[in-house]
Amino acid sequence: MRALDISVVGATGAVGTALIKLLEKSEIAINRLRLFSSSSGARQFKFRDQTYLVEALRDIGDIADTKTDIAFFCAGGDVSAKWGAPFASQGTLVIDTSNSFRMDPDVPLIVPQVNARSLTVRPPSGIVANPDCSTIQLVRALKPLIATFDIHQIILTTYQAASGMGLLGCKELLNGAEAVLEGSAGPPSERFPVPLAFNVIPQIGEISREGVALEERKLVQESRKIFGMPHLQLTATCVRVPVKTGHSEAVYVEFDDHVRLEQVRELLANEPGVRLYADEIRDGYPTPRFLGDPADVHVGQVRVNPENPRGLWMWVVADNLQVGAALNALLIAQLAIANNLIGEHEDCQVRGSSFRDPCNTLESLGI
Repeated sequence: MRALDISVVGATGAVGTALIKLLEKSEIAINRLRLFSSSSGARQFKFRDQTYLVEALRDIGDIADTKTDIAFFCAGGDVSAKWGAPFASQGTLVIDTSNSFRMDPDVPLIVPQVNARSLTVRPPSGIVANPDCSTIQLVRALKPLIATFDIHQIILTTYQAASGMGLLGCKELLNGAEAVLEGSAGPPSERFPVPLAFNVIPQIGEISREGVALEERKLVQESRKIFGMPHLQLTATCVRVPVKTGHSEAVYVEFDDHVRLEQVRELLANEPGVRLYADEIRDGYPTPRFLGDPADVHVGQVRVNPENPRGLWMWVVADNLQVGAALNALLIAQLAIANNLIGEHEDCQVRGSSFRDPCNTLESLGI
């Protein structure tokens, strides 16, 4: 039994900060923690009664100095593309939250509640990809339906928060809102195509020649890979909204046969990590500002299309920094530990528990 050496790259960003807080409360025993910033260092973090200094990634002189058991990459695609493979080459298991490796056939794309069995062996690349935040909440809500029914097509619109663009996205939204309330146009937008304050923007990421934005392509490609359904019919419109944290999705699922609302509600209510708001009058419905447990995917407004008994609507809301990034990355790490995929060593330690049987991994992790 041994404690782990862990690194967090992008420790000062929105996802990195959320991950450090979750890691501190987790059952993972840590021998050494290293925190990296993609640019400047010098910031300090308190972690389990110790103080850690953030190091500047650019100051690393020898790549061998990065060797660790697990490295969480939370600093964006450019940093992951440059540093992910070098970290992995040292025997480190890299868990990457960016878009850099998600569609690489040698990199598993993991949502532990949905496709944990895709991570029963160590990937040849040494890298595991964390899906996009909007994809994670979608596939977690869809999992019991896809497992039970034949799906004809899925159509959705996302309403994504400013924190999807990190701390600078939140700051730009808040500064812009203050400027508008004071009667000023405010500074030009830097993180969004146009100013987000008191606005909605039907574009997230670059738009292709076909008119499809990057976020919309990611939702389709990632969902197909996670479910192992290369021909899944899914189309989306992704919209940025003036919300600080919490992504929402209006999801329309059309089945091959008629669907019973009672059966759908029972499936969602019994799905671990999904909070179903079954009675709109008594329970209301989830909204990003007043979200409950940030570790859950919240589902409400579940209703059969009165014009088409094969169609179902549902409203899906989740904390994009936790469910959509940091928490999912941490669960990937726990799954890898449970399946003894860390480095050349076995019997890695989780405080109070030892996972040795891959067949019992899901039950052990409570997912």
